[in-house]
Amino acid sequence: MKHVFSRIYWQDKDIEIVIGRLLRYGVLLSGIVTLVGGSIYLLRHGNTLPRYHTFTGEPKDVSSLSGVFQGIAGLQGRAIIQLGILLLIATPIARIVFSVIAFVLEKDYLYVVITLIVLIVIGFSIRGGLGG
Repeated sequence: MKHVFSRIYWQDKDIEIVIGRLLRYGVLLSGIVTLVGGSIYLLRHGNTLPRYHTFTGEPKDVSSLSGVFQGIAGLQGRAIIQLGILLLIATPIARIVFSVIAFVLEKDYLYVVITLIVLIVIGFSIRGGLGG
């Protein structure tokens, strides 16, 4: 029986198929979640007239991860839309994480280091970069 975390078990084509499916399903799931959130938002706020003369920005309740999850628990459309956007952002990050695992299985340590640097830069940027 082949070991799951061995080079023999995972061929290059298998890894490409998994990465392709990861990206495809991540974007599809993100789109569905965003569509559901948009529908809920339009059902509740579809008749509200927008105020274009003042910029209000995003509400504080969807600007943090805990606020998004609290909004989802209350079936708030904006929070569900925000979850869809977060899933869209997480999809390529998950691809990078899977690539690190694939490069470790292939024992291609140069690409492991390069991919980890990319992951660190993305994590640094998400946390606020140099601006905090």
